[in-house]
Amino acid sequence: MGSGGKSVALENRNTGEDGRRYSPSAARNREVIGDVLADHMPVEGHILEIASGTGEHGVDFTKRFQSLRWTYSDLDELSLASQAAWVAHTKREGRLSGPLRVDASKAGWGEAERPGACDAIFCANMVHIAPFEAAEGLISGAGRLLASGGRLMLYGPFARAGVIAPSNARFSEDLKRRDESWGVRDLDHEIIPLTEKSGLTLAAVIDMPANNLSVIFEKR
Repeated sequence: MGSGGKSVALENRNTGEDGRRYSPSAARNREVIGDVLADHMPVEGHILEIASGTGEHGVDFTKRFQSLRWTYSDLDELSLASQAAWVAHTKREGRLSGPLRVDASKAGWGEAERPGACDAIFCANMVHIAPFEAAEGLISGAGRLLASGGRLMLYGPFARAGVIAPSNARFSEDLKRRDESWGVRDLDHEIIPLTEKSGLTLAAVIDMPANNLSVIFEKR
């Protein structure tokens, strides 16, 4: 999700004849992200994904975790079409569903506005390519919709307490040239204060390849 609530791809993505789209980064990272899900997320429960992009995460993780239920959401039309095509192709009725039309920056999430209906929320590579209002809305939504013990997982590049890896600093400057409201966020100074206000507690920070992090929060 980028400026104006629209999803933005920072890579070339191929689209099949049936509308399914393919992300090179999703293919590279699915195993390591899946390992984090296995260790820290409710893989026998229901996960709502915000800004689902091509939809490959849901396909990969419902294949790996046979009791996992996954619901897509997005705002971008190309992404919604790809997610719907993956649902139709995989035919995992009851385990891979959606897509729901959700603008994370809004105070209400439409069809997804069902407190307690999901055990966790997953969001990869959104908060740095969207206005900060999207991060605020995402965290507020997690605090609103998750029951006690529910989890929020963020994946992507972050600074830590004012310190940023050189590659992430260069990436952030490139993002800001594209849109001044984008940029790599500081986990400690910008994100954690939001989670504390929304009743979420930091549960784990896991180093990932290419200076990314997986960050897990738990609803108190």
